[in-house]
Amino acid sequence: MQPLDWLILAVYFAILIAIGLWASSKRKKEGSLFLAERSLRWHHIGFSMWGTNVGPSMLIASASAGFTTGIVSGNYAWYAFVFIAMLAFVFAPRYLGAKVHTLPEFMGLRFGQSTRNILAWYTIVTIIISWLSLTLFAGGILIRQVFDIPMWASALVLLAISAFFTMLGGLKAVAYTNVYQMVLLIAVSVVLTIVGISHVGGIGALADKVPADYWVLFKPNSDEAFPWLPIVLGYPVMGVWFWCTDQSMVQPVLAARNLREGQLGTNFTGWLKILDVPLYILPGVICFALFPTLENPDEAYLTMVENLFPVGMVGLVFAVLTACLVSTIGSALNALSTVFTMDIYVKRFRPDASQRRINYVGRMVTVCGALIAIVLTVAIDSIKGLNLFNVFQSVLGFIAPPMTAVFLLGVFWSKATTRAANLALTVGTAFCLTIGVLYLWPPQWLQLPWPHFMMLSFLLCAALTVMMGVVSVVWPEQAGKTQLAQLPPHKPTALVVGLWTALAIVMVGLYLYFN
Repeated sequence: MQPLDWLILAVYFAILIAIGLWASSKRKKEGSLFLAERSLRWHHIGFSMWGTNVGPSMLIASASAGFTTGIVSGNYAWYAFVFIAMLAFVFAPRYLGAKVHTLPEFMGLRFGQSTRNILAWYTIVTIIISWLSLTLFAGGILIRQVFDIPMWASALVLLAISAFFTMLGGLKAVAYTNVYQMVLLIAVSVVLTIVGISHVGGIGALADKVPADYWVLFKPNSDEAFPWLPIVLGYPVMGVWFWCTDQSMVQPVLAARNLREGQLGTNFTGWLKILDVPLYILPGVICFALFPTLENPDEAYLTMVENLFPVGMVGLVFAVLTACLVSTIGSALNALSTVFTMDIYVKRFRPDASQRRINYVGRMVTVCGALIAIVLTVAIDSIKGLNLFNVFQSVLGFIAPPMTAVFLLGVFWSKATTRAANLALTVGTAFCLTIGVLYLWPPQWLQLPWPHFMMLSFLLCAALTVMMGVVSVVWPEQAGKTQLAQLPPHKPTALVVGLWTALAIVMVGLYLYFN
């Protein structure tokens, strides 16, 4: 970092804070912090969902995957369009029609208060651990390398910036700043990719300098890292959970001005996900062509930056990495305060609370959540000799099955019962996590020929779905007669249908071309 880099970084933060203050001034004085007065347009929704999905660890891990295996990991980005479409046409009409603030609230309408309580705490724990602590851990490592400060101070700096927007302007400030940050991310990533291809000698030269299977999306089932069948069957379990039922991801859609804006916003997210391969994975492939002797693939992204960018651009790249962190953490903090305030505080303790009181509690929850996240981040950093980030990504495959089974059956099968849903969320979650622990840390006395973790995730979800079906049939109850049955029918506009059709055609074309 040279003086010019520091100047660019300072300018970035000045603009970011200015946009956050401006967005906060647009919020009604006594308006809700949580859903931006349901005023978000399609571009706010698209950039916010994409920004929440992007993190510095994703940039580094994607480039690393590109360096070692080519574009096959792009399945996690491109296959997602199917489940983003499911959010647009299956879940969003129901969420917006029910006018819910949170997804636990939605499931409460379907299955009752007990399910809402379980899901509320389930969501809070997931946000604190996965969205906050692990993101802070990954970002804290970067901040610590640049500023040479302890992990707790790195986490505190990131949380202070993110919490500032969340507490001041709520989701509206987070959404508006996400637009600025993601445009900056795209610009810098495009420059890095173009400069890299230029140094290689063009796209043709790049294709010649890397193995042919680097350009294939579906590997044989014999491939240990990316067999095609576990991806095809297993990713939907994580895809439904992540894109359709996770509060941090779905909250911008809940805040849409109307259903049309929500469906257009999710469509925009689908188009943005196409960029994941050329902007995040392709730099790793380029790095392999330029620096094939690089010993640590995790250094592929920063190696490209260090060797290809002049003074000034390094500061811009660090600004982009910070932007990814602030975007993800800000969305997570807002989701955390929304779920606790609306599903626990208002529903269980103060149903008559004023909007001012609700906003106050939301801000206090933001502070408490940030403090807990700092403690967990420091605890994670104190554990040596274990790649916790990679382990946690695998664990996500074992967290997803219960949520996916409950939401799919809750929406598509009116006979699914509260008893079945609660069993899946409690006993089912405990069972899935136990399998996950045995898979990741198998004891000496239990050496099993485990399938790929994506296939295992699929099998667990299928087992929970069958269990819910059996329990619902054996112990039937009137669970289908809920407020969800009274939602008005919806018909997507011609523009929505046209844009989603175009996206589907492009995605099918990409899969055919790269296979």
